[in-house]
Amino acid sequence: MRKIILAILGVLAIVGAVLLGNYIVEKNQKRKPKFKKQIKMVFVKNVENKEIPIILTASGNLIAKNKIDIFSEVQGIFKPSKKPFKAGTKYYRGETLVSINSDEFYASLQSQKSSLYNLLTSIMPDIRLDYPDEFKKWESYLKTFDIHKTTPKLPEFSTDKEKYFISGRGILTAYYNVKNLEVRNSKHQIRAPFSGILTEALVSPGTLIRVGQKLGEFIDPSIYEMEVSVNAAFADLLKVGNAVALSNLEKSKRYTGKVVRVNGKVDQVSQTIKAFIDVKHLDLKEGMFLEAALVAKSESDAIEISRKLLIDNNAVYTVKNDSVLTLVNVNPVYFSADNVVVKGLNNNDKILTQTLPGAFDGMIVKINKKK
Repeated sequence: MRKIILAILGVLAIVGAVLLGNYIVEKNQKRKPKFKKQIKMVFVKNVENKEIPIILTASGNLIAKNKIDIFSEVQGIFKPSKKPFKAGTKYYRGETLVSINSDEFYASLQSQKSSLYNLLTSIMPDIRLDYPDEFKKWESYLKTFDIHKTTPKLPEFSTDKEKYFISGRGILTAYYNVKNLEVRNSKHQIRAPFSGILTEALVSPGTLIRVGQKLGEFIDPSIYEMEVSVNAAFADLLKVGNAVALSNLEKSKRYTGKVVRVNGKVDQVSQTIKAFIDVKHLDLKEGMFLEAALVAKSESDAIEISRKLLIDNNAVYTVKNDSVLTLVNVNPVYFSADNVVVKGLNNNDKILTQTLPGAFDGMIVKINKKK
């Protein structure tokens, strides 16, 4: 009986060991993963070839078209005027911008005028005797001569003898010395050549101004000019008089300009040509940065897409039979900052509107038909 019980227990132990071993083996075996086939969703649009305008984009800073740097040609003390000589002050045409003390120079001018007047007076008796026909003319000139006013032009000479006589007495030399001093004296008053605004003031009243010293900057804020660089390939398309759409960097304000000049020289380094655009608007200020859009030409049977959709600069993905992704070669004709104009696609071809990560030619996809 004891042997039978031990035999049964031995058999049970063996069976248990076998079952436990099978359990452990099955537990350690990794099940093969089951992959669920996934079809990616894509967004498409139908190709509609049409005439696409080629718009050249460029940018630049505004510069006042009428702009002058104020320099002094004479020396003296800067005299205060009705308007403060400070940046932002407006002046009308003909108003005095800078007034320089000219008392000493004016006294010298008056001395020269007196000398000229004395010379004219001294020759009157000789003219009465030698040139009686010309006496009335010179007498009238002498009566109109006023040393406190601008020196009038000398009378015209009737004969060479009269001319030699007047010149021999030193009157012509004295006259032109006076006129030279008068011109020099007028430079003590610097007047506005046009209505505008002072943008820079480098001196203040009471300052000693020296010859050749820069005093400030004066501009006309009614019209500005912008210089832009355009690819030389489009040089023949730039025409004087073409309208130009301008905008600020935020695209919140738009202006209209006009091409007024096109440089005839191409920059050898950048292969660009400079165009100059005039623009007027009350909101504009010198130094503002604007972007310009110049319509150069148009491409027919073309479509404009995002540059992100272009593969290797010569192909795009289309969807054939609403399910197969197909790579189609295209001809890019113009690149802008964000978009590209391409030719070579057929009307109603379904082209991707968004990039698809991991895309390849022949990939099975599903079109998202939701708007």
